[in-house]
Amino acid sequence: MASRNQNRPPRSPSTKDGGGGIPLDKRRRIGAGRIGGPNSTDRRPFGSVNKRQDVTAPGDIGSTEGSECENIDFTKEEIEALVIERPKMKKFDHKGNMELVSELNNRLKLCIKWFQKRDESHVDEQGKLRNALESSEKKCADMDMEMKSREEKYNEDISELRKENISLQEKLTKEESEKLDAIDCHKREKEARIAVETLHASLSKEFEKAQQDILAANQRANSLDDMYKRLQEYNLSLQQYNSKLHAELETARESLKRVEKEKLTIVENLSTLRGHYNSLQEQLSLSRASQDEAISQKESLVNEVKCLRVELQQVRDDRDRQTGQVQALTAEALKYKESAGKSFSEIDNLMAKSKSLEDTCSAQRERIHLLEHQLTAANEKLKMADLSVSETKTEFEEQRRTARELQERLAEAEHQLIEGETLRKKLHNTILELKGNIRVFCRVRPLLPDDSVGTEAPVIAYPTSAETLGRGIDLMQSGQKYPFTFDKVFSHDASQQDVFVEISQLIQSALDGYKVCIFAYGQTGSGKTYTMMGKTEVQEQKGLIPRSLEQIFQTSQSLSAQGWKYTMKASMLEIYNENIRDLLSTNRSSTTENTGKQYTIKHDANGNTIVDGLTIIDVCSIQEISSLLRQAAQSRSVGRTQMNDQSSRSHFVFTLRISGENENTEQQVQGVLNLIDLAGSERLSRSGATGERLKETQAINKSLSSLSDVIFALAKKEDHVPFRNSKLTYLLQPCLGGDSKTLMFVNLSPEPSSVGESLCSLRFAARVNACEIGIPRRQTALRLS
Repeated sequence: MASRNQNRPPRSPSTKDGGGGIPLDKRRRIGAGRIGGPNSTDRRPFGSVNKRQDVTAPGDIGSTEGSECENIDFTKEEIEALVIERPKMKKFDHKGNMELVSELNNRLKLCIKWFQKRDESHVDEQGKLRNALESSEKKCADMDMEMKSREEKYNEDISELRKENISLQEKLTKEESEKLDAIDCHKREKEARIAVETLHASLSKEFEKAQQDILAANQRANSLDDMYKRLQEYNLSLQQYNSKLHAELETARESLKRVEKEKLTIVENLSTLRGHYNSLQEQLSLSRASQDEAISQKESLVNEVKCLRVELQQVRDDRDRQTGQVQALTAEALKYKESAGKSFSEIDNLMAKSKSLEDTCSAQRERIHLLEHQLTAANEKLKMADLSVSETKTEFEEQRRTARELQERLAEAEHQLIEGETLRKKLHNTILELKGNIRVFCRVRPLLPDDSVGTEAPVIAYPTSAETLGRGIDLMQSGQKYPFTFDKVFSHDASQQDVFVEISQLIQSALDGYKVCIFAYGQTGSGKTYTMMGKTEVQEQKGLIPRSLEQIFQTSQSLSAQGWKYTMKASMLEIYNENIRDLLSTNRSSTTENTGKQYTIKHDANGNTIVDGLTIIDVCSIQEISSLLRQAAQSRSVGRTQMNDQSSRSHFVFTLRISGENENTEQQVQGVLNLIDLAGSERLSRSGATGERLKETQAINKSLSSLSDVIFALAKKEDHVPFRNSKLTYLLQPCLGGDSKTLMFVNLSPEPSSVGESLCSLRFAARVNACEIGIPRRQTALRLS
């Protein structure tokens, strides 16, 4: 690893050389190769990055890295080669070595940015695929529910139609039975009508016989005029009776015609009746012919009347006998009339019943036709429903196939994302190793309204040269300029978000299984607590601690899609007057503070720090952490001095232990995040501390002095490092001398009266930046099944 000794104390003002008094860190350069120039739009492979020869100033890097990352494609072999690659260092060529390291660092940055864009694209695609899968599943579920509802509805309609069809069949059967009964009744009426016609035929025969008797009587009565007249009158009465019978026959014929017209359906059944009727007509015509013949014979009989007078007596006897016969015939005719009247009334009743039955049959036919039409429509509707169900099933199968394809694509994207995440972690930690294990950021707080600035010139300046832009800071004291260079310098107008962006990748390392330590150092009133905690109630002014915890919880939730499950435990303590206080203890009181519990610091074989008896709380959300932070802030020791109204009188240490387990890869990680807000260093002449405050100030300065001794011993690579000289250094031993990734914020006050303390802080930070500690190790393990 390249040496970090470029930050050294400034030379004496009397020393003047070609560098103009500028220390060695002023000559530090960053080599970055251009790819295709700032206006290039060609997309070139990664191999062209390794063959760059021209050198670009750091100011150009920021303007070209975005376009370079967009125009470069990396392969897996090139990335692995880049990770494995180590610059060939020359023993005495520090500048060349730094240029090689910077060039490799810039190429790794390009690769990281390219990978981050690929990662973002994978995440976006994964989100789109998940949304598409969710919408497809929702659509399939909706279509399935709709299909089920339609199927239930169609089944209900089919059952109702079946019930209605059964009822209609029953009605049809009943009506058919009634129709058969009506036909039987009609048959009986037909038989009765045939009987009446038979009786009428017999009466006609008797009438013919009577006519013959009358003719005989007329022949015998011709001899007698009186008898002739009587016979003539009797003949006229018989003719009238015959005409009456003819009229009744005509009436019966008309009624039969009406029945024939109304009963078209039974015309065939009445064909026999028509035949009988025709025979009666023939008989009637024969009777008329006989009557005409009788009249002709009557004329001949007139001539024979005289001859017959002799036979009058005999005729009288015959007349009496015929009279008896006529009376009998008259009685029979009356009986016939009565029976004919009853038959006609019965025929009328039967005709009325037949008509009503025909109307009923017609209505039933219409009803049956309507029901058959409804049944046909229901069958068509059922066919359409079956067709719709088949189409719905087909569409459902297509949606299910699409969902399976989306799931396969999602699984493939998740697999690629897991591989990319593994590669990202490897590249990320390689870059942090190249940057150095102890990194130093400098932050200058803005001027406050109550600062005593006056008309004095500012004591802090930021160089604008290409090699120190954003990394250099100049301190002016008594007209002398003291330049320093760190990993990052934040001016007085830098926001909390700007500061957090620079450490966000370091926070990610805690989730990856590394031990991470971030602590703030500086004089009282330089803004350490604001940098670390800020104002939690205002989003823009939140400090590094709440922002880091928010990032950890958000990232852990996003990694759950890759099979990661995290458990987190938090603890908070303060070191006050070389005593450890538990800020999360629930039974703190003034008595326990004075005769307080003694906490013992231990370090296990893996380099983990354990404080016996310290309260450790399982946390699951950012809300729980925020509540614990508020509780710790209320319990922390603060006091008023001449330098700060709310001065922290203790060292605050927040520890978050992270345990992660991946169900898919059966991998386990153990990470630790230490966030420390050190008490401010101050001079007794300026703070004006007395009594208890004097004791606090002495304890703070002693612990910070012990921290300086540890840093100096590490910078000189001494065999013995005095970690046990104070509780603070012993607590930070794994962070400063072990395998942890450590970052120090040196906070400065822009007041001219604080320039001495600011110079001491910057010199101490330069010492810290020059330290080299062990290589960080990721604590991982495979889950034993």
